[in-house]
Amino acid sequence: MWFQWSEQRDYIDTTWNCGYLLASSFVFLNLLGQLTGCVLVLSRNFVQYACFGLFGIIALQTIAYSILWDLKFLMRNLALGGGLLLLLAESRSEGKSMFAGVPTMRESSPKQYMQLGGRVLLVLMFMTLLHFDASFFSIVQNIVGTALMILVAIGFKTKLAALTLVVWLFAINVYFNAFWTIPVYKPMHDFLKYDFFQTMSVIGGLLLVVALGPGGVSMDEKKKEW
Repeated sequence: MWFQWSEQRDYIDTTWNCGYLLASSFVFLNLLGQLTGCVLVLSRNFVQYACFGLFGIIALQTIAYSILWDLKFLMRNLALGGGLLLLLAESRSEGKSMFAGVPTMRESSPKQYMQLGGRVLLVLMFMTLLHFDASFFSIVQNIVGTALMILVAIGFKTKLAALTLVVWLFAINVYFNAFWTIPVYKPMHDFLKYDFFQTMSVIGGLLLVVALGPGGVSMDEKKKEW
C-alpha cells in the first residue's frame, strides 16, 4: 500500500465514487491500521487490542474491495481472521501465565472456542486450492489436502497435520505465487504478490497451531479424558 498509494486511492475513488479526499483518507487509515497492529503484535504490546484492530481492518477491506462477493477472496480473508483468532487465544494464555503458581480453574472456554474457530477458519485457505479436474496430481492433492484439513479442523493429530500443511502450503505458495518472476509493470505481479503474502500469514496461523496445540475443544484433548 505504501508503494502503490496512488493506485489504491484511484481504485477506491473509482469503485465508490467518493472523491479524492475520502479515498486518500481510506488508504491512509488502512495503511496506518495495518502498520500499527503489526508493530504492536511483533513487539508483544497490547496484542489483544492490536488483534481487534486488525479484525476491523480485514472487515473494512472486505467491504471496500468488494471481497464480500468473491468467494475465493472471502474465504482467504476469513482464513486470515482465523490466524488472528489463534493469536488472540495465544495472547490470553500469555496473560494468564503472569500468575504462575497460583491455583487456577481449567482453561477458559472463550480461549478454547477461539482456538476451535481459528482452526476451522484457517482450513478455508486450503479449500480455495482444491482443483476439480481429472489429472492424477490434482486428485492426489485434493485427497491429501482434504484429509489434512479435516484433521486440523476436528483437532486430531493436530500438530502433525498442521506441520504437514505448513510444508505443503509453503511449497505450493513458492511455486504458484512466484511474483518475483513477473515484471513489476504487469497486473499479474500484484495479484501473485497479494496471494503470496496472504498465504504466508495463514502459514503463520498454522505455526501457532503447531506451537500451542488444538486447545480444549478437540479430539486430541478428548483422548486424554478417555
